[in-house]
Amino acid sequence: MRIAHLVPGTCGVFYCENCLRDTDLAEAWRAAGHEPDLVPLYLPIRADGRAGETEGPIFLGGVNVHLQQKFALFRRTPRWLDRLLDSRRLLRWAAHRSAMTSAADLGGTLLAMLRGEAGPQAKEVRRLVAHLAERRPEVVLLSDALLAGLARPIRERAGAPVVCLLQDEDAFVDALPPPQRREAWALLRACAAEVAAFVAPSAYYRGLMAERLAVAPDRVAVVRYGIRPEGYGPAATPPDPPVLGFLGAVEPGKDLAALLEAFALLRRRPGLERLRLRAAGGAAPGGARVMEEVRRRVASGGFADAVEFLPNLPRGERQAFLRTLSVLAVPTNHPAAYGAYILEALASGVPVVVSRHGGAVELMEATGGGVLVEPGDPGAPGLADAVGALLADPDRARALGAAGRAAVLERFDVRRSAEELADVCRRAAERRIIYS
Repeated sequence: MRIAHLVPGTCGVFYCENCLRDTDLAEAWRAAGHEPDLVPLYLPIRADGRAGETEGPIFLGGVNVHLQQKFALFRRTPRWLDRLLDSRRLLRWAAHRSAMTSAADLGGTLLAMLRGEAGPQAKEVRRLVAHLAERRPEVVLLSDALLAGLARPIRERAGAPVVCLLQDEDAFVDALPPPQRREAWALLRACAAEVAAFVAPSAYYRGLMAERLAVAPDRVAVVRYGIRPEGYGPAATPPDPPVLGFLGAVEPGKDLAALLEAFALLRRRPGLERLRLRAAGGAAPGGARVMEEVRRRVASGGFADAVEFLPNLPRGERQAFLRTLSVLAVPTNHPAAYGAYILEALASGVPVVVSRHGGAVELMEATGGGVLVEPGDPGAPGLADAVGALLADPDRARALGAAGRAAVLERFDVRRSAEELADVCRRAAERRIIYS
């Protein structure tokens, strides 16, 4: 099956669950005999764990989109100038020096994208649609609903039905100022009528987005994405001293500050004076202030030598990082659609502690690999107690990690997810899914 998959790139600046999902799906589809075509949008796509970046032209280049949003002159520039602004070197430089995906900064750009050809990026949209019409895919897959403004021109002129993945769009849109937020949701609901089917990673998120997009729940399939299991595995011996870990992009929705507070409480407990904290994933746009505050607390708390902040690690280094952990804890103050970091930790035999809301609850129920804590825990005593209980009972921690690893290997292999998603795309291509 020929699947054109439109994927916003990040240049690997931060731990992006959607990027990991999309590149893993493409690899699984190729192995199964399908013909996926990853089409980079905004920035280059870094192939996680493999050399280099995905090839092919970049559409809706981040620099071009920004300039066309700000200055009408750039909406009429010649193609040779657009190509210069879409150079990978320039886009990589921009990715490391700007908040190109910050909801607060990009409200206007999001609204423009949801307007499709009626917005200021009309030139870029036409170029993308012409490329897809030439490639003639059987179905076009959008990486998230923030791209839904592309659905109508793709369906009408590229002649392919559009399937749209869903993951955490609500947090992005709800972070906008109220007038932009209301307009964005109105545009998303209008764009939803042009999409053949939506795919959510959890039943929680299917229910939430069916309501927010005003679509029937049966138009939203649930596919729980898996990971490539190769390379994950438990450490030969437990870390000594024990290590508390965090994996994920540092951003307002993930409460790294609460984890640091819990860590400080744990270090005061007998037997945990040497506890270490290792946090990996890098700062997402919008997370720079969070990281600055956390670093300030580490410095003022007097345990800078016990805390290590790591960047977004490629797959092999991430797997090695996970083997250094005793427990992974990722408290969140906003319910997320899913949690790939949960699957990665469990595949490594590391038990997890996560907040009791969103898609994380379903993952914990499906794997049995850890402990749920109440979100918004003032002072983090509940989080500290949950982590402390696992550190104090290594046998229980190992049992949870082993149960989680077995469940991930059995039920969360990306090859299974890829075939389930391919079936949704196949039904859309055969017009067995009806537009609203």
